[in-house]
Parts: sequence; structure tokens; C-alpha cells
Amino acid sequence: MKGRARGARGVAAVVSSGALLVASGCGTTDDGEVELVIETFGTFGYEELLKEFEEDTGIAVEERVYGEVEDWNDQLTQNLAADDGLGDVVAIEEGILLDVMQTSDSFHDLNEYGAGDMEDSFLDWKWEMGHTPDGKLLGLGTDIGGMGICYRADLYEEAGLSTDREELSSQWETWDDFIEVGKEFEESDVDASFADTTSEFSNAIMRQSGDVMFFNKDDELIIEESEAVERAWDISGQMIENDLTAELEMWSDDWTAAIQEGAFATMPCPAWMLGQIEENAGEDNAGKWDVAEVPGNGGNWGGSWLGVPTQTEHPEEAAQLAQFLTSPEGHQGAWEARNNLPSSPETLESDAVQNHTNEYFSDAPVGEIYAEGALELEPVYFGLNHFPVQQATNAEALLSWEQGNADRDEAWAQAVEEAERIAE
Repeated sequence: MKGRARGARGVAAVVSSGALLVASGCGTTDDGEVELVIETFGTFGYEELLKEFEEDTGIAVEERVYGEVEDWNDQLTQNLAADDGLGDVVAIEEGILLDVMQTSDSFHDLNEYGAGDMEDSFLDWKWEMGHTPDGKLLGLGTDIGGMGICYRADLYEEAGLSTDREELSSQWETWDDFIEVGKEFEESDVDASFADTTSEFSNAIMRQSGDVMFFNKDDELIIEESEAVERAWDISGQMIENDLTAELEMWSDDWTAAIQEGAFATMPCPAWMLGQIEENAGEDNAGKWDVAEVPGNGGNWGGSWLGVPTQTEHPEEAAQLAQFLTSPEGHQGAWEARNNLPSSPETLESDAVQNHTNEYFSDAPVGEIYAEGALELEPVYFGLNHFPVQQATNAEALLSWEQGNADRDEAWAQAVEEAERIAE
């Protein structure tokens, strides 16, 4: 193995795009003007959009950005339980959406603020998933997660592999093909690993392998019968047995440092990951990354909704902000800023998306790579407790095998035991 790095997970980082307004939730100035707080994670690409909203409405907005989705999911869950501490608009990631629906009384029905007229602005499934079973509109869709593969072209060239995105796409039409490319890379003298970690690849493969993963549509745990989980562990096992990864914990400080240092060359790349790589790798690595098609049959990984908690003192203004950010214009702004793939069909079909190239990623035609076929993407059913089960299995148990702390049987036993404990 090359470029090995291990370490502690990153600490939740809270970064404000503007001046801190209040300790939690929304506020009102001494002059009686409304001030809003929106809470997100990762890279939603809202910086310029929020400035535009402020100029158009005169309403000040602070964006609180939590480091990664795991950090934010924990904070969101805690503040919902405490009925205190949430912003006026909050992001709800797909892996926790059904869990949040269990506390739907903690959110305003956005139908009451005119958002019901926005149905045609969203892909049908994205619109439906924002509703509770009794018809309450809890969240408005932000992005979806069409998939690709991001790779360091300079490291591929050093390894004697093709650097052409179309040629690589044809070389790894299947995951078995992908493993073979990884073996060629590892046999070279490049001082870097082929891939970062199996955690990401297992998540990507599961989402391609069927319409359910850890839970069936009756919310029953099916980890031991799931073809999607079995397929993901089989491919991940080939990566481990052929020493293809840097054994990194995804989202850890070491993972971020490895992106900056070029300690690995390949990672699965849903559209939202482009912004993550650019932010973590920095300007020094501009033009070194490129994007190819993902092995297998495409797939949908990631995406969120915006909801308005009942904790807000200004639901009308908060709903106005959520509607602005999820309008076709809002989707286009987030795409242009961070290439977050729109859930708006109008925006997906626009020239601004279809013809978009990304200079940081060697001018890759990311609009063509991600938007083509996005209208046909379908969601995978997650079930309650999906996110903690995914973390305990595809992250922790699989990583223990990858890092040599357990063999396959021990790691699988750990995964099943933890999943059963969480699902109880």
C-alpha cells in the first residue's frame, strides 16, 4: 500500500458567511428588521445567492456551514429533540430525511406559504419525497447526486495509465474493470494509492445495485439478505485484498490532508463532491483533477431539502428564503458556484447546465457528464436509521477490515451486530 494515512475524524467546523447575528435561531434587530439564519453542511454554493436575496429583500441572512453531513445530522437531531437552537432554514440530507419526518410537527407546512405552487420546479420523486405521508410539505429539494469518478490525471500519467476521460470511461465499464485499472496503478512506482477508502465506493455501489439497501420498504432490516450490500462488500473486498486504498477514514483530517497532498488518485464523485474536492485540494491542485464516467449503471448519491423549523420567529420570511434558493434560478446559482446538480428539470435542461465545463477539473464537461440522464434518476429507499447503520457498517466495520484490525468475517459480524442494535 502507498500513501497510507490514518487518524482522527475531523471536528465539526462551523463557518459563517457573514457576521454572527445571534447565538441560535433567528433574530430581529433593534430597528425591528428581520434577520435569518440558514444552516447547511459541506458546500451548498449559496454565498452569492444569499447576497442577492439580501439585496432584493433587505433581510439579512447568516449561513452557518457545518463541516460535513455527519456533523450536521448530529446537530440537527439534537436541536430537534431539545426544541431549541435551530436556524430559520435548515438543510435535511437524504440519509436522514425519513428520520426527520418522524418529527414533522417541528416543521412548518410550506404549503401554507405558497410553496405548493412550485411542484413543476422539481423532479417528481424529489417533490414527493419532501412531503410527509399526510401531505405536509416539509422540505423543498436542493440537489441530486448523479455520479462520476474523479481522478488525478497527473498521477495517472506518472503511472503510465491513460489520462483521457473518455478512454478511462470505456476501460472501466464495470467495477471488475475498475479493479483491474487499480491493479495497474498499484504496480507502478507512483508514491500514492489508487483510491482513498472503500467507504465511499461501497456507498456508491450500493446505490447502483437496487431499490433498497439496508432496509426494505417496510423498514425491516435486511442487511444479511440485501443484494446491494453484498455487492458493495464484494467489490470493496477486492479493493482491500489488492491493497488499492490509502485506508483513510472519509471526512477525517487525514482524508482532507491526503487530497491536498495527492496521497491517492481516485475517488467516486457524485456531483456535489466536485465542490468538496476543489475546496479541500485548493488552488495549488487546480487542473490536476479530471472527471470520467462511473463504472456500472450510473446512480444517484446524495441530495438534500430545505425545511423551516417551527423554532423560527419568522416563518414567512424563512419560507421565502427556502423558495428562493430552490427556485430554478437558485438551482442554477448553486450549480454555477459548486456544481451541485439541480433537482429542477428546467435547470437541468438549460444550456447553462448542459454546456457547463469546470476549469478546476481540467475543463471537464461536467454538465454533459452529470446532467445527461439525470432526468431519469430514481431514488433508492433508505428507511429509518439508514444513516447510522451506513456509518456503522460501510464506514466503521468495513474500515476495520481495510485497516487490518479485523478479517472479513470479523468485520461482517461487527456490521451485522451494530446494524441490529441500531435498528432495535
